[in-house]
Amino acid sequence: MAAPWGVLFWAICVLRVVLATVHFQEEFLDGERWRNRWVQSTNDSQFGHFRLSSGKFYGHKEKDKGLQTTQNGRFYAISARFKPFSNKGKTLVVQYTVKHEQKMDCGGGYIKIFPADVDQKNLSGKSPYYVMFGPDICGFDIKKVHVILYFKNQYHSNKKPIRCKVDGFTHLYTLILRPDLTYEVKIDGQVIESGSIEYDWNLTSLKKTEKSSAESMDWEQEKEDKLQDWEKHFLDASASKPSDWNRELDGDWQAPMLQKPPYQDGLKAEGIDKDVWLHQKMKNTRYLTEYDLSEFENIGAIGLELWQVRSGTIFDNFLITDDEEYAENFGKATWGETKGPEREMDAIQAKEEVKKAREEDEEDLLMGRFDGRENNFRRFHKRDEL
Repeated sequence: MAAPWGVLFWAICVLRVVLATVHFQEEFLDGERWRNRWVQSTNDSQFGHFRLSSGKFYGHKEKDKGLQTTQNGRFYAISARFKPFSNKGKTLVVQYTVKHEQKMDCGGGYIKIFPADVDQKNLSGKSPYYVMFGPDICGFDIKKVHVILYFKNQYHSNKKPIRCKVDGFTHLYTLILRPDLTYEVKIDGQVIESGSIEYDWNLTSLKKTEKSSAESMDWEQEKEDKLQDWEKHFLDASASKPSDWNRELDGDWQAPMLQKPPYQDGLKAEGIDKDVWLHQKMKNTRYLTEYDLSEFENIGAIGLELWQVRSGTIFDNFLITDDEEYAENFGKATWGETKGPEREMDAIQAKEEVKKAREEDEEDLLMGRFDGRENNFRRFHKRDEL
């Protein structure tokens, strides 16, 4: 018999403990002691409160317990602190599970990563954060996954539309930010979006300006050289200079273009984008070192700061690490172990509800017949009295 993922996960953890750095991990397995780690904001007396719950249906009553919103039409603000760290030069993985048991109509299910100096007691929508990640649902129009990064005193959203899950089951959300400026967004372990942080957040124009003029000139010359190489990709390499070509009269000979280069008269070459090509060609030069788009120097807290019209959402299995494989195994050992039983329990409850409703309808029907006979009996006797 195969060992369950829970057992395998902890065995893998022992093997990877030297490689992986786990900055924060929360499963709420110690009952009400979670209150010693999480701080409820008192910035507003009307903030909603959280409780520990596995909900109305679950895969495991204890393992599926998480922070659940409890009051309708409220803002929520709660956070937990951990040892500050910088992800400079390292991968940053943020992962958690969220369950909109109430079938969310309008409200957030996202998390925020804060700097270490965040004021937890006064946490609010005005509190600065580094990363905002997770689902946001409101009506028929908004059903998206937010991926917002803080850079150069501004918040920048991913320009790609990423659709979130809208059912009432638990789902695993994972964000991976790599030092090579690539990223992935996963839902339930499957990659649903990926690409370049630089381009998918429209950050190509936000380069550091603290370079010397000499450095700037060197970089621009290197860029121009690479750009000329790029244009050569569209020259006819099989062409040869005509025998009657006169350099003094005709200038330097250049092979004819197989296709007009991009960005001339609005045309764009098939295949790779010019800027993307240039980025890849120069990725080992100063070009990339001019960016710190996904580096945060003082990460020190994770929190929930959101609004919900209808409460009931459960947040669980929080993880912040630098190891993608560790995060994947952690997801399998938690959400992966309980997702199946959770759906089974929901299906059983649904059948029971249908059966109960049918029995109630039949009872109402019988009572209606009895009431009808009783009314007829009363009318008959009343007629005799007259």
